[in-house]
Amino acid sequence: MHVDAALLPERRRVRGYILFTFVLAGALALAWKLHHVLLILYVSGLFAVVLTPIVKRLEKIRFRNRHAGKGTATILLFAGIFLALTLFFWIGFPPVIRDFASFVSDLPHRIPQALAKVQRLPLASKVDMSKVAAEAQNVVGAFAAYVFDALPRWATHLFDVLTGVILCVYFILEGEEVYQYFLSLWPIDKRTRLANTLLTSEERVSKWLFGQLTLMAAVAIYMLIVFGALHVRYFVLLGILMGITNLIPVAGNLITITIAIMVAASDSWTKALGVVIAYVIYVQIENAILTPRIMKTSVDLMGITVLVALLCGTEIAGIVGALVAVPTAAMVVVFANEYLVQHDDAPGRVT
Repeated sequence: MHVDAALLPERRRVRGYILFTFVLAGALALAWKLHHVLLILYVSGLFAVVLTPIVKRLEKIRFRNRHAGKGTATILLFAGIFLALTLFFWIGFPPVIRDFASFVSDLPHRIPQALAKVQRLPLASKVDMSKVAAEAQNVVGAFAAYVFDALPRWATHLFDVLTGVILCVYFILEGEEVYQYFLSLWPIDKRTRLANTLLTSEERVSKWLFGQLTLMAAVAIYMLIVFGALHVRYFVLLGILMGITNLIPVAGNLITITIAIMVAASDSWTKALGVVIAYVIYVQIENAILTPRIMKTSVDLMGITVLVALLCGTEIAGIVGALVAVPTAAMVVVFANEYLVQHDDAPGRVT
């Protein structure tokens, strides 16, 4: 059988495409089979990227005229993290659980009282408050049941957490070797651009994460003081929730402050007004002072980007997915700006 020599390169190209398709399909199938392991690896690597700058700073500490090595610095870092978590679960967590249990048990009595006050407002008399109270109790009851039922399931992931911690330590200790090996897989003429993009991504993600944690701590401490001073019920629970929900732009804090206002209103309208005034003051301080100073060098993510990232991360991997969703989105934005965004530098055009 005679084969035209001019067609051989084309046939080799087609066979190459077919082979690449099968290899890609096999890789995707293997990734789906190992998705749980890959998730642990990814989360561990991401935390290693964030924690490595701290390790480098700790390496500069001198012990008897000697700098701490990377191993010693890593041990000091994780010892500090373990101590902080221990203090939180020993000192801070019990009041939150106590307030949550009291909130759930008191809710059936508090909702009718709050709705009775609301019904005295103009136009509120036209709303069937009995149905509103029933729906509110059902929603809170379902949420409370989910939280308490989910606690044992979360405890089953303890092995995954320990595995992730061990992997994170290895990534910190051997991260430079892994990074150099990864770069060696790319053509030499493209490594510099990729290396600069990876460094920018690492810097931006770290700054964003630490900045966000600072803002979360600021709003939590501020609201704990305000709620405590106003004698708002469950002030520890509500203050901690204000800090956690600060991760979700605008909507997160609005939901929590609405709950706080309702709780305060069940005691008095004056207390509820104090909560509103305190929250408005904090929003002004955060927008005018805290956010510009803390987040000015981080990735500027739009609110819709954060919400979509949180929804996708939660759907893919639950709480762990939500935890790493926004840093992942920040990293994707850096790569998109470098490789996908087309900058129009033509004169006379708006860029």
